[in-house]
Amino acid sequence: MYQIMVIEDDPVIQEELSVLLKSNGYEVILPKDFFNIISEIQKSPSHLILLDINLPVQDGFKICSGIRTFSNVPIIFVTSRNTDMDELNSIMLGGDDFITKPYNTSILLARIASLLKRTYASEHAEVLTYQEVTLHLENSKIEYQGNSAELTKNELKIMVFLFRNAGKIVPRADLVEYLWDSQLYVDDNALSVNITRIREKLKSIGVTDFIQTKHRQGYLI
Repeated sequence: MYQIMVIEDDPVIQEELSVLLKSNGYEVILPKDFFNIISEIQKSPSHLILLDINLPVQDGFKICSGIRTFSNVPIIFVTSRNTDMDELNSIMLGGDDFITKPYNTSILLARIASLLKRTYASEHAEVLTYQEVTLHLENSKIEYQGNSAELTKNELKIMVFLFRNAGKIVPRADLVEYLWDSQLYVDDNALSVNITRIREKLKSIGVTDFIQTKHRQGYLI
């Protein structure tokens, strides 16, 4: 699972980003010590950093320059500063992308996913495996012991979320919210229909009881 560090001193925005990222299958790191922020980054390596510019102690530009002395981790500036010079400085100092507040959550998630894919494509294949069941993201197929079934777009997104939270109970509300944020517009009833279809497809390839329903809690794989 990808880990994303959010370097943001506004607690409201920090919490908003944390919830957004976690609900989309990312682990989140929230450093608190802005006096030793570089040391914090080195102690908790992440796959990507969301970096504000206006920060206490030292601004995001200096932090970005400091990171680039020891790491090529992807950095997206997420800031209320919106001049051309701010964006130019961000890129010149080693930032990979620049998004202004208030941001569109769908666009932010798309930029994150795109940057992660470009950076880690060779080491994170588009395949997820749990209990011998393999999910192939590139061709929307689920496979077990040589047998496979094709998933629809909604079914694939549901399974990606469940795979990325394997071993944990996933509340139905989290799944619905995740799918809505992915522009798939699935309501609670549609989710039940999709889960039923996925179970039928799993059964067709020899997998039973892979998705467990936890009464009044959600789903678990």
